[in-house]
Amino acid sequence: MSRSAPAGAEPAPPLQLPDDPDAREPLAALFRDLRTSTAGLSSREAAHRLLVYGPNRLSRHTQRRWPAELLSQFTQPLAVLLAVAAGLAWAGGSPALAVAVVAVILLNAGFAFAQEMQAERAVEALSAFLPETASTVRDGDRTEIPVGDLVPGDVVVVAEGDRCSADARLIDGAVTVDMSALTGESIPVIRSAGPAPATGSLFDAADLVFSGTTCVGGGARAVVVRTGMHTELGRIAALSQRGRAQRSPLETQVRRATWIIAVVAVVAGAAFLPAGIWAGLSWSAAIGFSIGLIVANVPEGLLPIITLALAVGVRELARKGAVVKRLSAVETLGSTTVICTDKTGTLTENRMRATRLWLNGEDVATADARADPRAQALAGAAAACTTADPHAGDPTELALLRLATELTAGVSPPARDAARRAVFSFEGHLKRMSTVDEQAGVLTVHTKGAPESVLACCDRVRRADGSAEPLTDGWRAGLGRVLDRYAADGLRVLAVAHRPLDPGAAAPDERGDAESALILLGLIAMVDPPRPGVAEAVAAAHRAGIRIHVITGDYGPTAAAIARQVGIGTAGGRIVAGDELDRLDDTALDELVAGRDEIVFARSSPEAKLRICEALRAGGHVVAMTGDGVNDAPALRHADIGIAMGRSGTDVAREAATMVLTDDHFATIVTAVHAGRRVFDNVRKFVLYIFAHAVPEVVPFLLFALSGGAVPLPLTVLQILAIDLGTETLPALALGREPAEPGLMSRRPRPRTTGVIDRRLLLRAWLLLGGVSAVLVLGAYLVTLGRAGWHPGDPTGPGSALHHAYLQATTVTFAGIVACQIGTAFAARTDRASLFTIGLRSNPLLLWGLAFELAFTAAVIYVPLLQQVFGTAALGWSHLAMIAPFPVVVWGADELARWVARRRAKAR
Repeated sequence: MSRSAPAGAEPAPPLQLPDDPDAREPLAALFRDLRTSTAGLSSREAAHRLLVYGPNRLSRHTQRRWPAELLSQFTQPLAVLLAVAAGLAWAGGSPALAVAVVAVILLNAGFAFAQEMQAERAVEALSAFLPETASTVRDGDRTEIPVGDLVPGDVVVVAEGDRCSADARLIDGAVTVDMSALTGESIPVIRSAGPAPATGSLFDAADLVFSGTTCVGGGARAVVVRTGMHTELGRIAALSQRGRAQRSPLETQVRRATWIIAVVAVVAGAAFLPAGIWAGLSWSAAIGFSIGLIVANVPEGLLPIITLALAVGVRELARKGAVVKRLSAVETLGSTTVICTDKTGTLTENRMRATRLWLNGEDVATADARADPRAQALAGAAAACTTADPHAGDPTELALLRLATELTAGVSPPARDAARRAVFSFEGHLKRMSTVDEQAGVLTVHTKGAPESVLACCDRVRRADGSAEPLTDGWRAGLGRVLDRYAADGLRVLAVAHRPLDPGAAAPDERGDAESALILLGLIAMVDPPRPGVAEAVAAAHRAGIRIHVITGDYGPTAAAIARQVGIGTAGGRIVAGDELDRLDDTALDELVAGRDEIVFARSSPEAKLRICEALRAGGHVVAMTGDGVNDAPALRHADIGIAMGRSGTDVAREAATMVLTDDHFATIVTAVHAGRRVFDNVRKFVLYIFAHAVPEVVPFLLFALSGGAVPLPLTVLQILAIDLGTETLPALALGREPAEPGLMSRRPRPRTTGVIDRRLLLRAWLLLGGVSAVLVLGAYLVTLGRAGWHPGDPTGPGSALHHAYLQATTVTFAGIVACQIGTAFAARTDRASLFTIGLRSNPLLLWGLAFELAFTAAVIYVPLLQQVFGTAALGWSHLAMIAPFPVVVWGADELARWVARRRAKAR
């Protein structure tokens, strides 16, 4: 795109900038490719480029449409099935039944919509990382412009406290940048203009700053290289929006189960409609009969009860420090097979601490060095060469200040700053910092930094008596071995040196003059220690059959050492650096993560973290992924369960994740896994409880059809609804609060394909519990009719002599099913163990739920208004005595079956 030139002027050549300029090419070549200079752009050129590149903001690909999502709840299989039943009821002249079924549809849809409606605001949170204005050079003058107007080629000014608004290359100056939002590492880094290697990760480039990072010190000018969605932040935003969120295992299984139930219900209703006509029913009565079969097969309370049970799990997890944003994520946690965790702040405290000192050839623990003059000199020199305040600043410098205080060698920051005569700031390519300080009237140079950098400036080493001796090749070789040993232990090492200047000498003006002929005082080894309780949590995860991989932006050996300290991996375990991972194709990566080893992935990029996640999921794993930075957002969104840090995490990570840890503690993840497994078990318990009642609800209709109408219907449709939505709801919810069975975290993770509803559960529900219940209630129904003198084929309709007896018989069926529900509730509390091992009163909510069930049943039977609605009649003592043993019989049959199963398991 180009603008028209004014009349009489030469037309400007079309703008042709590289689509992806190489930010690390020589600065002169970069200025040439961007067609800019240190003087920046003109306003006219900037406006032209804004048309070409668009505004400097993050875009969103898709928007959620909640009306469509709400409408989709009414197209679920059970909802469609119930809608058909409601329509048939209305057409068959039963408006009350139609209204009741519609109410069930609305209830289910409302709960399901509340469960699935999650606002995905990850990109909006990413946008919050961009400032509102930027200081740039336009037309040769410094000016503030809206950040959205920045374009490639602009020259921007970055000062302390500013948030970088685009990816840029430094022209001059040096800044300390907090890149934790992008890399996840908490230690600020130095970025300065000047020659820098053009290899390795962009994030390691010493002269680049990135959109969304924060300048915490220094000042510089930089030329903008990329804006908007072309920045590293924009690339992460695009990754966060890639693909669609996957259903949880529970969502998949419930969806599959609803289709099965719908098919069974439709087949049953369609098959027995002609049976009703054959039995002599009118079309309206036959339709009502089919509706009864459909309603009896559909567990109307299943979806809302699952939703409410998951909501209870969410509240319990919140009290334990894990805030879950999607209800089904609670169950997903329970099926987790792999946890991918970062290191800093999750496994560690995110707080550097000095642990060891190297003093004149001797390795000393800091706790043993309090009275050592050599350690005091070392700590005092390191503390003098800092700029941090004790309450804020670089974590490494804060650790040095604490060390000096512990060794009684510290000085207050005001005194330190008052004694300072010169400072040579830390530079990324030099990896060291120096200060010139006045001590007792003598100026002294203090230097600290990376050992290889500081040692290059030293020619002597301090002796125990305070004198110095030459730093020979033998000394240097010994230091190399010490550094290797510290690195193997996961320690970060700083070298500290000094040089007293001659009396009366002035502070050096040049860095080279100051940092020469230094005397090595020693080495300080620091560690970000593991958090308390992490090792125990890792051991618990291993007992549960869960593997743990570490994915970090840190140095590989350091991360591996921390991982070993908490029990992740083994000595000599696999470390995969970012460049090695980038060389692996998808097949090789799949093979890598398919093994049983726990791996440390170091220097990982956002794409790498996402690839690891997808490779694990492709191998059938259920993946829990932790993260706290912007760079973690894509993987958090695509993992089965994304876990963000609540304290140290960015808004972006918290929005992309499905669970947020309020305490940032790895142990909370294992607690959540335990809760998820318990939720899954409890969902199976109340599914068993609900499904068991389908048999005694369906069998009466089958008996009616098979008898050709000679046996009147033992149960009405409204009585079925009273059971499914009235009497069984609270006990089912109480089963969702059942305590965990012993040995829960000693099981292997269940496969992703393992369903909530499986063959064993259906056999137990339909054949054992349901079968026994059906025999009991039908026997009670026939006995009640027989006592009144009924014979097959006798009329029982309104006005007949047997009508009241028929109402009592249907009421006995209704009450008998409720009695069987009580036995089923106690049976469902355990899967294989005996009920006596957990105690009858260990779930008081279930006892209250059963009390409500009995009260509701009594109201339906004995309240005149409810008798008219549900077609019931008051029962006498003989009827109640007949059904009173039903709970014990149902529970006893299941208890016996579980006892047999336990005996067989022991015999194997």
